[in-house]
Amino acid sequence: MADSATYLTLTAKNFEAEVLKSNVPVMVDFWAAWCGPCRIMNPIVEELADTFAGRAKVAKLNVDEEDALALQYNVNAIPTLIFFQNGKRVDTVEGVIAKEALVARMEALVTANSAV
Repeated sequence: MADSATYLTLTAKNFEAEVLKSNVPVMVDFWAAWCGPCRIMNPIVEELADTFAGRAKVAKLNVDEEDALALQYNVNAIPTLIFFQNGKRVDTVEGVIAKEALVARMEALVTANSAV
């Protein structure tokens, strides 16, 4: 899967720099190509990447390619969306979720980040 203009593709090589050392909030989508619910969430994740460009990062991590990171963050079901703020995990969502609910979570993180 090719990168869109705004979401990041995460690997073990760039995870620390892009997520743990990020100065903006990051939403990481743990997914796999064979996962039906992941395919349902994909356009929503891509839309969020565009919506929050410049204010937060939206990233995708393929659990088949980066299983060690999935294990490290206890990802037992996909899709799993993990939200990071200042390098710390602050929220987790498993399964399909409405776009509006994700937008609300991201807005809250962006607002908290700009208040710092």
